[in-house]
Amino acid sequence: MTDIRAGLGIDAHAFGDETPLVLAGVEFPGHPGLIGHSDGDVITHALIDALLGAARRGSIGELFPSSDAEWQGASSLRLLEHAYEVVRAAGFELVNADCLLVGEEPRIAAHQAAMSARLAEAMAVEPGCVSVRATTTDGLGFTGRREGLAAQAVALLTRRS
Repeated sequence: MTDIRAGLGIDAHAFGDETPLVLAGVEFPGHPGLIGHSDGDVITHALIDALLGAARRGSIGELFPSSDAEWQGASSLRLLEHAYEVVRAAGFELVNADCLLVGEEPRIAAHQAAMSARLAEAMAVEPGCVSVRATTTDGLGFTGRREGLAAQAVALLTRRS
C-alpha cells in the first residue's frame, strides 16, 4: 500500500503594505501589498501550510515564527523552498498541489502559468504538479470589500520509495 497524504492550507492578509503585491512569487505592480511578516504572499503561505500539514511537520507559524527576524520581509518562495526541504527530509515528495486565490482583484489569468512555474521551481518539481486558480466572493466578506486577500491550497504527498 502506498503512503499518500493530503494537507490543507489557508492564509489571509490585509492590504495596506507599501511594498508591491506578490502572489505565488509574481509581482503585481499597481496593487497594494499585503501586510505580513514576510512578503505576505497568501498563495505561497497557504501552500506551505498544506505541505507541512500533509507531512505532519507542524505549520508555517511554527517553522517561520513572526518573532524570528530572519524571515522579516523575506520572499515567501524562500520559505517554500525551506518548507519543502523539511517535507522531503521527512521522506515525502509532492504529487500535486492546487492553490486557490480568493479576492476581487487582481485578476490573475494572464499570470497563472508563471505563478505555477515559480512555485514549482521553488520546490524543484515539474510545473505541471502545481496549479494556481482564483475566485471571487461576489462582494461578500473582507475579500469582497477589497480589504485583503485569502488563499487555500491542497497538497498531495507520497512517501518516496
